[in-house]
Amino acid sequence: MREDGIDGVPRRAVVIGAGVVGLSTAWFLQEHGVEVTVLDREDVAAGASWGNAGYLSPGFSIPLPEPSVLRYGLRSLFDRDAPLYVPASVDPGLWSFLTGFARRCTPWAWQRSMRAFVPMNAECLDAFDALTAGGVSAPTVPAPITAAFEKPEQVAELRHEFEQIRRCGQDVEVRELSTSDVDVPQLSSSIAAVLRVEGQRFVDPGEFTRSLAKSVVERGGKLRTGFRVREVLRGSGQVTVKSEQDERVSAEAVVLATGAWLSRLAKPLGVRTAVRAGRGYSFTVPTEQPVPGPIYLPAARVACTPYQGGLRVAGTMEFRPADDPLDRGRIEAIVRSARPLLKGVGWNERRDEWVGGRPVTPDGLPLIGSTKMPGAYVAGGHGMWGLTLGPLTGRLLAEQITTGKRPALLQPFDPLR
Repeated sequence: MREDGIDGVPRRAVVIGAGVVGLSTAWFLQEHGVEVTVLDREDVAAGASWGNAGYLSPGFSIPLPEPSVLRYGLRSLFDRDAPLYVPASVDPGLWSFLTGFARRCTPWAWQRSMRAFVPMNAECLDAFDALTAGGVSAPTVPAPITAAFEKPEQVAELRHEFEQIRRCGQDVEVRELSTSDVDVPQLSSSIAAVLRVEGQRFVDPGEFTRSLAKSVVERGGKLRTGFRVREVLRGSGQVTVKSEQDERVSAEAVVLATGAWLSRLAKPLGVRTAVRAGRGYSFTVPTEQPVPGPIYLPAARVACTPYQGGLRVAGTMEFRPADDPLDRGRIEAIVRSARPLLKGVGWNERRDEWVGGRPVTPDGLPLIGSTKMPGAYVAGGHGMWGLTLGPLTGRLLAEQITTGKRPALLQPFDPLR
């Protein structure tokens, strides 16, 4: 008897969510010979898989609840211009979530969670290589991430973070450079110190996700957009997905990969860990000179990436409902914080202004694996690292679904914890 209660390898699977996590799961299920149908309420890469910074950065992939986040958050909780912002509202669910998040912002809890991330970070780029070798045409670009600081004393916090990562078993190659040795023409004269994090990559996230969807379809998969799922049911040895229009799609296995909306469908399946939208903003600006690689501004919590001949600028963590409209004031706050640190950037010519919900859990650990409903699985809650860890999540979950055995790397991410 398989661990999930279904005899034999499933012949068919339905994946709900056409972001990088869901599509990666579908692609790797196809590697095991499973027929897949991918459903999405909107379209491919309609959420965080399009608007994120495009970092493939195992060196920065860490649990969000950490002591420095708590200290910073308490100082800036209701400041509309702060990178971390919680609007004043009467939302008991949100305050319960934030209380649980704050409880885990201890050194001990962070180290325990970080040790779960370490083996994932070690293998995550290999999963991208498997996808591109298997037909996903969008490239991943190797490049260091340049972290730039206005004040030399600001370097200490990021240097300490990397030291803590190393103590948990992950090697991160970091070099401290003088500003004269850094060939990044976008850095202004206000920059006084620079760290360069080697061994990272970046990607056009929308292009990559669309290429992944194209590959799934070319390999025989089905893709249906505009399919708004109402509930997931079990019966007659199958799992059935029912739409709001009462249309039904059934298979031996169903995967929920709906990002910031995960809890609505997962909670009835026994997944008690809440997923909330930590909304991020991004936009694109032209630059006078080509951007050689990703730029990180730690003090402003702003990530910048070469994007379609210009610069994608991304930042903030805003705890509001995922479907709330874009708050233009948050875009302006990012511009104000980044403008003094970058030059040759057309801030007034920005385009593609976007907001999207990153799926955040209170303990900072993703939810990957089986639920209480036989044949139903979840994959989500990656916080800011859904792009970096998405393909590996899909590969490992596909292994669990088709073998009935949970890979060791997924043990800490049990959705029923």
